[in-house]
Amino acid sequence: PMPDLPSRQGILTSVLRKSPVSNDVDLAYLARHTDRFSGADLTEICQRAAKLAVRENIEKEIEKERLREAAIEAGEDIEPDEEEDLVPEITTRHFEEAMRDARR
Repeated sequence: PMPDLPSRQGILTSVLRKSPVSNDVDLAYLARHTDRFSGADLTEICQRAAKLAVRENIEKEIEKERLREAAIEAGEDIEPDEEEDLVPEITTRHFEEAMRDARR
């Protein structure tokens, strides 16, 4: 049998317990909209969302470095970067994109 609503919420919470999930992500909403999804399906959605967040962060870092190098080549003074938190947060948008690719 497929997990019921409380089970889906529990699965999502468990799978994401060590992940940096943005405060705007509503796991209860996600659980309500994943009826007929197995635990494996839910895990896959969470993994895809996390990978999307990491990929986005890498792309931002590459672009930031490209702009920095272009500024140096143009002879501009470069201010030292403030250290940003490099841990990408998984946002609602990442879950939405992961859900579009879901099997159900």
